[in-house]
Amino acid sequence: MKKTALCLMIMIVSFSLFPSTIMATEKEPIRTHANTNEVPSEVKVMINRLNDIKEMDKSSLNRTERKELRKEVRTIKKSIKAAGSGLYISSGAIIIILLLIIIL
Repeated sequence: MKKTALCLMIMIVSFSLFPSTIMATEKEPIRTHANTNEVPSEVKVMINRLNDIKEMDKSSLNRTERKELRKEVRTIKKSIKAAGSGLYISSGAIIIILLLIIIL
């Protein structure tokens, strides 16, 4: 009992005295910009509308108007996500698919 408690105490002290050496980078991350030629005009219109809503002064709006704006933002974001092409599969799904292929 004393031996395990002593080992546990030594582990806790060692972890607290020797912090991990993870450091933040001082460089700005590299940003890649998508070509504007690839973005459809409908999506550009929706993005412009989102920017307009973001820049609005919402303090003068009443409750129902703010609610309508929130609904509009949600529908625009959903339609922008739907407009994006591509299939995203998580790593867990890939592992399950591979296991099923191997088993069957």
